[in-house]
Amino acid sequence: MKSKGIRLPLYVLATLLFGLKTYIVYRFLFSLDLENSMQEFILLINPFVSAFLIFGLSVWITKPERQMKYVRYMILIGTLIIFANLVFYRSFSDFITVPQLIQGGTMGDLGSSILSLIKMYDILLFLDVIVIWYLSKKHQELVVTKYPRSGKVCALALSLALLVGNFFLAEMERPQLFTRAFDREYLVKYIGLFNYHVYDVVLHSKVKTQHVFADGSELPTIKEYVDNVIETNGESELFGVAKDKNVIFISAESLQTFVINNTVNGQEVTPFLNRLIEDEDTYYFENFYHQTEQGKTSDSEFLTENSLYPLPRGAVFYTHAQNDYYALPEMLGNEGYHTTVFHANNDSFYNRDQMYPSLGFDHFYDVDAYEVNDYNSVGWGLKDKPFFEQSMKYLTTLTEPYYAKFITLTNHFPFELDEMDKSIERYDSNSNTLNNYFPTVRYMDESIEEFFQMLKDSGIYDKSIIIIMGDHYGISSNHNKAMSMYLEKDEITPYDHVQLQRVPLFIHIPGHGKGEARSTISGQIDLKPTILSLLGIEHKDDIYFGNDLFVDDRKDYIALRNGDVITNDYIYTNDSCYDFTSGEVLEEADTCFELSETVKKELEYSDSIIYGDLFRFFDSR
Repeated sequence: MKSKGIRLPLYVLATLLFGLKTYIVYRFLFSLDLENSMQEFILLINPFVSAFLIFGLSVWITKPERQMKYVRYMILIGTLIIFANLVFYRSFSDFITVPQLIQGGTMGDLGSSILSLIKMYDILLFLDVIVIWYLSKKHQELVVTKYPRSGKVCALALSLALLVGNFFLAEMERPQLFTRAFDREYLVKYIGLFNYHVYDVVLHSKVKTQHVFADGSELPTIKEYVDNVIETNGESELFGVAKDKNVIFISAESLQTFVINNTVNGQEVTPFLNRLIEDEDTYYFENFYHQTEQGKTSDSEFLTENSLYPLPRGAVFYTHAQNDYYALPEMLGNEGYHTTVFHANNDSFYNRDQMYPSLGFDHFYDVDAYEVNDYNSVGWGLKDKPFFEQSMKYLTTLTEPYYAKFITLTNHFPFELDEMDKSIERYDSNSNTLNNYFPTVRYMDESIEEFFQMLKDSGIYDKSIIIIMGDHYGISSNHNKAMSMYLEKDEITPYDHVQLQRVPLFIHIPGHGKGEARSTISGQIDLKPTILSLLGIEHKDDIYFGNDLFVDDRKDYIALRNGDVITNDYIYTNDSCYDFTSGEVLEEADTCFELSETVKKELEYSDSIIYGDLFRFFDSR
């Protein structure tokens, strides 16, 4: 008589294998900070809880073939979700949201960037899929489940009880967890990747209804907040200093402050920008922070043009391109400025062809305006030097005054550069990303220097102000080990991580002669009011969350999109307050924690404007 062997329900085996795999990914491939044993325990159990609920539903399927098929495809789909998040996390230290899935067309344009994020050992993620498929196909009689109705109800009740228990422990360890939707790491750490995605879908549906039910009644409260907390009194010392001048804005891809006035292998990383700091016509802001989230470069554009915060999930350029805005380009257009963007990428990338008209730009010179070939392109497209060179033929024809924004490409992950374009050697660490970063930053520095010379040769330089801003970080926290080695630190602490979110800001006013380096705590949200002030344009009836960089009574804090707060005295991050100068944890910091609540409200007000499309009810024109 043939033995049937040991019977093990397929859903139980799938739960064990899939749960173990998920925990290994959480623990060793995601960088989730664990502060105590309870957090470790929650991280351990939540993948098994989610898996048991998903696979346990198979017991309700009566036909063996369909039951096996359900488990097979659920473990495959679950694995693909893990894999997609893992690849995404390696680049952005973040997790995928519904809005980013909607903008999935962008992923196809990432090309080699995605390929560089896939590791050979990723194939091991699919081992449990292979085991389950084999058993369900070849040994179905050993793994099929046949429970009476009471057994099915018991399995479902147990899975739900475990889920509630998981949520209870999570809420006990991290109170108000579900009010911190902008902090996806917390959600994944406490409730798991799959429950996070379910929550994200619910949240996405909720915010979509805000547009439908908004009626403008929210605006008076928001305007009162802006008037009381944000609005400043009087004009800055530089109000109107650049009246009727052209504004040339350079968005420097992935440029972080830590490379400024620094070296690699004994050579300056940014020699031109270093000299620019010493130029008497330049204001350099050394404590200037990017405030982007998942939209990265497009988020920095949104911040600059609107003085509103980007959204906590997805990119505003995709999710709310049809909104009404009263952005910087529109305001400048009303003052007689021609507004244009130069960026050698597809006009549809990040939905710019839809968003730019909403912001008020007159023209967009995209990739079709440039001659791009194998020799003058690398990585994401046209190299920065030919980009600036080819842009000049268009810039010289623009009607003055104009606002012209240039978005560079070469210093973009994965930081590829042809050998003939490298002026300095790579760094030597365990991170190819950080190693490659320095030569591409140096190349961008050289391209900006050449652009300055072209502006001088064409006669444009003296009639313009030139703003250079790093758009977002280039080196994510996934490379902290290599970064700590470069910065000669034992480790990258949460305090260090926030300080690494600093990006350079240069405001160069030819002939001004009063420039200096400033330590003002500031961010990208301040650019719109600053530019308007420099050009002598009033904007007091506008709703915005930034300040002119040159006023004395500006608000004394900067908020990052994840809720972190920076002031002259302290940094609030990871639910702790650090001394701004020393980085030491402050045990008693009531003011710090109180300000974090103010920042939370400020972020919510900005989100309400975008989600509800509230500017359709507000006319400050």
